[in-house]
Amino acid sequence: MYKHILIPVALDHEHTPEEALAVAAKVMDEGGRITALHVSEPLPGLAAQYLPDDHIKTRTENLMNRMKAELHDDAHIAMKVVEGHAGRSIVDYAEKNGVDLIVIASHRPGLQDFFLGSTAARVVRHAQCCVHVLR
Repeated sequence: MYKHILIPVALDHEHTPEEALAVAAKVMDEGGRITALHVSEPLPGLAAQYLPDDHIKTRTENLMNRMKAELHDDAHIAMKVVEGHAGRSIVDYAEKNGVDLIVIASHRPGLQDFFLGSTAARVVRHAQCCVHVLR
């Protein structure tokens, strides 16, 4: 059904990627591929100026190591870490890399989501491909 599936991985939330990986495995075409993507929010410029020059590289390596541990370093899953706004970065990555399904976890919406919007809601509204939301 799907050739390239993107699974956003939020390392700072309670959701684990196992359910998303199970869904992806069920709907993926033979020979398809899965990409796990973590989006790191950029640090404010004021704070960033006080950090060492290699901070971004070190931070990205640490996040990649955490993602490998979370995904049990599965060689069949491509792992990427990008910096940016989560919702926008997921949609942009999907468009630029030929993703045809995004499997994303969502929390139960609360009052704050009606004013701010959740990452999953933004992805559903703006993605040009199919989106499967897990609760």
